[in-house]
Amino acid sequence: MTSPLRVLTSVAGVFAAALLVAGCTAGPGAQSPTSSPAPSADSNDDANDIEGTLLDDGRMFAVVTWGSSTCVPQVDEVTGSGQNVTVTLVEPRGDDGAEKACTADMAPRASVGALPEGVDPTSDVTLKVTYGDLVEDVDLDGNAAFAGTPGSSTEYLPSAGWVDDSNLVLLTWGSSSCPPVIESVEGSGSSGTVTFVTDDTKACTMDMAPRATIVSFGDDQIDDDGFTLTLVGGGLEGDVTVS
Repeated sequence: MTSPLRVLTSVAGVFAAALLVAGCTAGPGAQSPTSSPAPSADSNDDANDIEGTLLDDGRMFAVVTWGSSTCVPQVDEVTGSGQNVTVTLVEPRGDDGAEKACTADMAPRASVGALPEGVDPTSDVTLKVTYGDLVEDVDLDGNAAFAGTPGSSTEYLPSAGWVDDSNLVLLTWGSSSCPPVIESVEGSGSSGTVTFVTDDTKACTMDMAPRATIVSFGDDQIDDDGFTLTLVGGGLEGDVTVS
């Protein structure tokens, strides 16, 4: 079965722009723009590791890769067979279709896509991700609490999922040209708070797109079981239970 990001059929005109967004932006020390080729399978660097998580009540997934923070890979194709989902990531292109110039930093980036119809998010899912020369299987834990059905319309609610013991992907909805920018993160035990920059002066496009933000707790002593993330600022007030 083939389902190229059907979960957003109700906002089809938005999704092309949405695939370009993620929660990582170039930091103050980012280097000058350069090209950002897809990773090579010849390298054994840990930076070629690929992680993932399920989002949006089981309708969507995120794939986390490493590379330039300004060139988030796009989900190009998604197909499924049972609980096995094949995902192809491609490098983003500029408005003219040419290769995009990217900053020469190294950061985690989250690329979001929709699970194909027929996949059961309450059971474990395996993503077979192809990105450049890399081909890697990413095992995602199912969650019996998921009530969403792949292929159905989203409810546009924030959601979050762990990619490892201290890093999660937060999915929010809003303008594709104004993704959330993290100001601070703190956590302890089974709760944490992420505060976003609030900038009421910035002009944003009037679309409704998924924005994936990577939230890292670093060395904070947290318990990822039953974790609640509180969102503050940037128009994102509220609590999110992290799956």
